[in-house]
Amino acid sequence: MKVMDMSSSPSIIGQYLAELRDVDYQQNRLLFRNNVARIGEMMAYEISKTLTYERREVTTPLGKAQMALPADEVVVATIFRAGLPFHQGFMNVFDHADHAFVSAYRTYEDEAHTQVGVHVEYLATPPLDGKVLIIADPMLATGGSMQLGYEALLTKGTPTAVHVACVIAAPEGVEHVKRHFPDATTTIWCGAIDSHLNEHQYIVPGLGDAGDLCFGEKR
Repeated sequence: MKVMDMSSSPSIIGQYLAELRDVDYQQNRLLFRNNVARIGEMMAYEISKTLTYERREVTTPLGKAQMALPADEVVVATIFRAGLPFHQGFMNVFDHADHAFVSAYRTYEDEAHTQVGVHVEYLATPPLDGKVLIIADPMLATGGSMQLGYEALLTKGTPTAVHVACVIAAPEGVEHVKRHFPDATTTIWCGAIDSHLNEHQYIVPGLGDAGDLCFGEKR
């Protein structure tokens, strides 16, 4: 399984990530969401290079042009609610894609908030047989919600390729995906891979709760 860590080579994504992590910058939700979306756009562009293309003729006002256009059908999926701005970035690039949505959220199973479970309760997706599936979720922490979201999506078909896309990942989440996703057809894309998970299963140094920073604290 390929793991593409986009922080391994310097790019403008590093600036966007630095701003997302900054506690002062985080006070502006609009700017925070915009940077998440911009990383999604750049990651979508990189993923577009892995698609299958075919030559097609396009008629212009002055003649005919031979163009290489995508032959794959793409489905972009996201996990509510933190994934919505990230998903928007992918929609901006893959404007002919279909879209899928999964509701999955973490539940704490003990008073100390150290035992974490994941609950899935909503799924809306087109058929996935023969499609290229991109699952866009900004934080790949334990990998539990990514796995359950993927398993829910598989009830609607089997994609030919899967791209797991995240802004920041923990090594534990990456290893979890490696264990539970098909090795030959899955690629993991990360804006950065951080150090570890803390006792509450948050990524360190990370950036905090992406959903809260995008949309406000949960009640």
